Amino acid sequence: MKIGVLFDMDGTLWDSTKEITESWNLVLKDYGIQVTQDTLQSLMGQTMDVFEEALMPGLDAETRKQAIAACFEMENRYLEENGATLYDGVQEMFESLSKKYPLFIVSNCQSGYIEAFLKYYGFDKYITDLECYGNTGKGKADNEALIVKRNHLNQGIYIGDIQGDYDATKEAGLTFIHAAYGFGTIKEKVVAVNSVLEIEQAVEQVVKEM
Repeated sequence: MKIGVLFDMDGTLWDSTKEITESWNLVLKDYGIQVTQDTLQSLMGQTMDVFEEALMPGLDAETRKQAIAACFEMENRYLEENGATLYDGVQEMFESLSKKYPLFIVSNCQSGYIEAFLKYYGFDKYITDLECYGNTGKGKADNEALIVKRNHLNQGIYIGDIQGDYDATKEAGLTFIHAAYGFGTIKEKVVAVNSVLEIEQAVEQVVKEM
């Protein structure tokens, strides 16, 4: 049986809210808008159109699209050059877990965001495939299912930190592990980890119960 382990990004592998806030404000000052780190964190995990509507309500639709595109372009470049706050143990976890299972990343981010993360830290060698909203225009459930189908997986385990991650994972028919150290809580009772260093053990526990 081929089992894959899929990861969320923000609140699961790193916290990039500080760096995203800095990069976006470089762009948005030209539109008379300033965003805060708290506001961006509250939106983490949502699709790009949600960011656009929440942060730029005073701009017309066409201007919003131009502004958000410029923000994402700046953000990708900024993260590729500077990285962000990587959670302790990510490299060790990737290195060990990738010897047992193929690893994937699925996020509601723009195209290029996951690639910036992988390039800055040199994690490309651990990740078999990736997918995101920016590539497909689809939500997390569809993209999780796409990864499973494209990589011929029999089972998939998704690790994420917010309720939306759980809901999408259930819709896609995968098993969920909660990154409880991240940005959100889960209403349902699920397997949870309190640090990245606990992920491998939790994955093994879930696999045994499959």
